[in-house]
Amino acid sequence: MTVLKTSMRNFFAHKGRMALSAIAVLLSVAFVCGTLVFTDTMNTTFDNLFKATSSDVTVTAKGSSDTGETTSRTGKPPVMPASVLGEIRTAQGVKAAEGTVFSTSVTVVDADKDKLSPSSGAPTIVGSWNGNDARTMKITSGTAPKGPGQVMVDADTADKHHLRLGDDIGMINVLGTHHARVSGIATFTVTNPGAAIFYLDTKTAQQNLVGRTGVYTNVNVTAAKGVTDEQLKKNVTAALGRGYKVQTAKEVAKANQKNVESILNVMKYAMLGFAGIAFLVGIFLIINTFSMLVAQRTREIGLMRAIGSSRSQVNRSVLVEALLLGVIGSVLGVGAGVGIAVGLMKLMGTMGMHLSTDDLTVAWTTPTVGLLLGVIVTVLAAYLPARRAGKVSPMAALRDAGAPADARAGLVRALIGLVLTGAGVASLYAAATADKAKSGSGMLGLGVVLTLIGFVVIGPLLAGGLVRVLGAVILRIFGPVGRMAERNALRNPRRTGATGAALMIGLALVACLSVVGSSMVASATDQLDKTVGTDFIIGPDNPQNGLIAPQAVKAIKGTPGLTRVTEYRPALADFTTPDGQTLRDTDITAADPTYATDLRKKTVAGNLKDAYLPDSMSVHEKFAKAHGIHLGSKITVAFKDGATAHLTVRAITSSDEVIDQGAKYTSLATLEKYVPADQMPLDALVFATAKDGQQAAAYKALKAALHDGHPELTVRDQTDYKQALKDQIGQLLNMIYGLLALAIIVAILGVVNTLALSVVERTREIGLMRAIGLSRRQLRRMIRLESVVIAVFGALLGLGLGMGWGATAQKLLALEGLKVLEIPWPTIIAVFIGSAFVGLFAALIPAFRAGRMNVLNAIATD
Repeated sequence: MTVLKTSMRNFFAHKGRMALSAIAVLLSVAFVCGTLVFTDTMNTTFDNLFKATSSDVTVTAKGSSDTGETTSRTGKPPVMPASVLGEIRTAQGVKAAEGTVFSTSVTVVDADKDKLSPSSGAPTIVGSWNGNDARTMKITSGTAPKGPGQVMVDADTADKHHLRLGDDIGMINVLGTHHARVSGIATFTVTNPGAAIFYLDTKTAQQNLVGRTGVYTNVNVTAAKGVTDEQLKKNVTAALGRGYKVQTAKEVAKANQKNVESILNVMKYAMLGFAGIAFLVGIFLIINTFSMLVAQRTREIGLMRAIGSSRSQVNRSVLVEALLLGVIGSVLGVGAGVGIAVGLMKLMGTMGMHLSTDDLTVAWTTPTVGLLLGVIVTVLAAYLPARRAGKVSPMAALRDAGAPADARAGLVRALIGLVLTGAGVASLYAAATADKAKSGSGMLGLGVVLTLIGFVVIGPLLAGGLVRVLGAVILRIFGPVGRMAERNALRNPRRTGATGAALMIGLALVACLSVVGSSMVASATDQLDKTVGTDFIIGPDNPQNGLIAPQAVKAIKGTPGLTRVTEYRPALADFTTPDGQTLRDTDITAADPTYATDLRKKTVAGNLKDAYLPDSMSVHEKFAKAHGIHLGSKITVAFKDGATAHLTVRAITSSDEVIDQGAKYTSLATLEKYVPADQMPLDALVFATAKDGQQAAAYKALKAALHDGHPELTVRDQTDYKQALKDQIGQLLNMIYGLLALAIIVAILGVVNTLALSVVERTREIGLMRAIGLSRRQLRRMIRLESVVIAVFGALLGLGLGMGWGATAQKLLALEGLKVLEIPWPTIIAVFIGSAFVGLFAALIPAFRAGRMNVLNAIATD
């Protein structure tokens, strides 16, 4: 009880000094809990949606996916004859069955040719209005579509794009463009996670999505009373045979949820990883806080020991304070985490993914995980200071200051840090010189961990040297105030090292990712310059779902000013290689023979142009080595939805290049020979080359030719393509930097707390300096300069370490073809300068408080 009372008294006596540490715990716990609540809510939203939209049993055509996705490489959805509807209705246990047609291979535009697709990455779906959808949607304006000139749109899409009844909409797919006017607007009665949905009547949907009537993509089956979904599935399967895919509502929902979870898990674990970094940074803040509090209470602890308190009691007293800090910070963090989750939901809403707070899901595990993490991390971080407190002897009560530092412990620490750093550097060197990326990546990970821990351990030693250098470069120009700031930073190298290390971690990751991102862009740009021999690359805005319709290819070929146009069609086939292995659903790219000119791909054997001879192909080097393939080898290629060919290998391409890495090529003529016209995959890309001197005119003509009829396609010259690549990587890095900002914020709190406690520790000293003539302005400048030098010290460590990691990672990327190392000096310099401003910002409050001290009271402080 005495220990508890002492801990409570000390905790509340220093509540102001504990506040920043509590905020660090709060932020870290909040990010963890916010991530868990957000992803759980997303799962709940999709679960409810899939349960509500799935019929008891769904029948789809052979070749359709488990998730009900209706895209295919032909641009048309897989279909089944309408006669299956009658067969299904005769099956025992069927109450009702309804055929529908849907497709996601459609681009929808308004009258101004602006796309009406979601910005969240959710699909655009065009299909027939049916009873199953009527269960989850309510027509709130107008009427359902009743003919070829009418279309109904979901309310969220209508609101986002300001659509009204009577507005013209164009639906573009492989069959052409179908125009209709908005006849109705339907509102979801469940949460719509962002899909844009357009409804036609069944006959119009068949004609414009498939090209003929009398077919369906799905049949929704309702069970009679008392019949389970599993029994209904068996009955329907028995009636139809094995030529169709039959799934229960539970199976469809599970397949859809699995697809969604694969995306959500990436987001979830990435965000939790950044929360872990914030926790790591917070550990330094908590260690510094308790170390300084213990040092400031040396006399008090010594007196406690003198009157009979044992080491374990003193130790427990400090740990109880940490426990209180962890509990308070974690409880507040759990509540803040729910707020963060709601904020993320609102943010997703601005991107088009509508999430309702009605689905807000706070599982019991979320606060449990948050509390356990916060408390355990806080108590563990306070263990070393608590142990140090327990070692204070009763004689310390007779001293004015704390016990002298243990020089032997400092030497041991330095040696351990040097060993760890040396081992880390050796691991990084092994990674940089590795022959294979897979083995090198393991050494890279080990090197990152060891060098990071090594720099943390060796921090006090580095602080002693680097702060002196920084003092000579930065602080000496400020005269005596600068020298005092330097001495203050050097007074406790362990504290300076720990404070700088907190900032080091976040900045090291920023520097590493900047180097990797810049190197990837520079390498890809270099390869584009060396290998791409065409002027223009034409493709869909969304390569994952988009394909190029034949009429668009015709429009491209009819554009004036072009000397050649090359089609590029990815196909699927089963490969049987010379070593007897059969590889299912393997990619093979069919292209015009001019592609060998458009892409100057390096070969290790043969000539790529020969791969476009009849019944010929190429493979890449790694594939050839893995399967004993050489020039003249025969590969049996069973094309999907086509015949089987025996193709001769005429070229083996290098596997070192990034563009089309790992591709296997054949000619369009060969593909057309073995795949029926109605199953022919569409072009994914089209390459166009202008006549000499007519590049600008051809670029303008191509854009004009595709603007009205095919706004779903984008024309890029090489400059556009490079910029698009740079923008994609830039967006990813900006998102990562945003997440790392949490760790940097916690590190800034650490600098603030260190300075604040340092000011308290030096109260008497500050009073004496003020008494002998130091002005308030000089005092504040001294504290600001001390803060700046600590922040710059951490930045130097972080940026140097991060650039080393990034350079090593680029060596591994070079094994995959990304051979250019580029250091983004503008970013590195901006971060370095920004760290100085961070130091200035962190010192504002401590400097202000120091300047307000009463001189006489400060001198009288014990």
